[in-house]
Amino acid sequence: MGGFLLQAGATTMCSHGGQAVATTPNPRVTVTGQPTTLLSGTWVVAGCPLVPPPLPPCVSAQWVVGTVRVTSSGQPLVISTGQAVSVPNGTPLLPVVMQTRVTAT
Repeated sequence: MGGFLLQAGATTMCSHGGQAVATTPNPRVTVTGQPTTLLSGTWVVAGCPLVPPPLPPCVSAQWVVGTVRVTSSGQPLVISTGQAVSVPNGTPLLPVVMQTRVTAT
């Protein structure tokens, strides 16, 4: 399953509306002049409006499904159709605005 590569400046949100930002951009591969993001990197979530109970708000997230055939430094990249899990409640991240010129599988 292919998707658009997510660059460090892409708008990504937790499923509750908090803003997710990549903490470790990958400068070896750039798209639209911005570094891409590796699957192994952590994302920080700010402004998640979810108030306990029942679940605590999203604080960080980790992508678990990314590219299979395209890698950078031997590591898979994050793509728009990939899957991420937020911590501590396990909800997904949603890419909202990203570059649409480069796709990968």
